[in-house]
Amino acid sequence: MTRQHERCPSCSRRLVVSRFDATFRMPDRSERLHFGIPGRLCEHCSQLYIDPELIDVLDLGRGRCVFAIESDLVVQEQAWST
Repeated sequence: MTRQHERCPSCSRRLVVSRFDATFRMPDRSERLHFGIPGRLCEHCSQLYIDPELIDVLDLGRGRCVFAIESDLVVQEQAWST
């Protein structure tokens, strides 16, 4: 990870690097749920940063993230192993 991605562009505080479950609201007011998205979160600004290429792949360019929570990786791993 490059240095520019370690800190929030707005407030310069450290970012939480993890996977997030997120809801995106589209212009037509529909919502899309995505689970386990890799990203960086500024806890101070409540801003989620996602790789622009991933946004293109998921076709979220016109959407707005309205909810994100860090994924519970332990629960995910247990679910896959059963």
